Amino acid sequence: MVCTLPCLADVCVIPIGTGSASVSDEVTLVTRLAQQSPLHTVLHSAGTTIEGPWNEVMELIGQFHEALHKSGVVRIQSDIRVGTRTDKSQSPEDKVNIVKKKLAQAQNE
Repeated sequence: MVCTLPCLADVCVIPIGTGSASVSDEVTLVTRLAQQSPLHTVLHSAGTTIEGPWNEVMELIGQFHEALHKSGVVRIQSDIRVGTRTDKSQSPEDKVNIVKKKLAQAQNE
């Protein structure tokens, strides 16, 4: 069964055993894949948020792992948080903007 439920996934891909404390090369590789994807993605300081159908989001995360393994990373751990809702469509930016709006309203009270 294929799940096409719309979702927002926040993923942090963690390469292990790269020989360096820096993972910017690996983050760049993953970010390039995310940007080439037809899915809406947002890079942030601790990972990437991916918006799209569940099966396509998980496929992209799998592509992250495959690409990193092909680049020589032998072990990868990913932390993934996935949210779904059926009452409305909401982008990552929508979620942030709602909080910013409420913060501005609270300052004006």
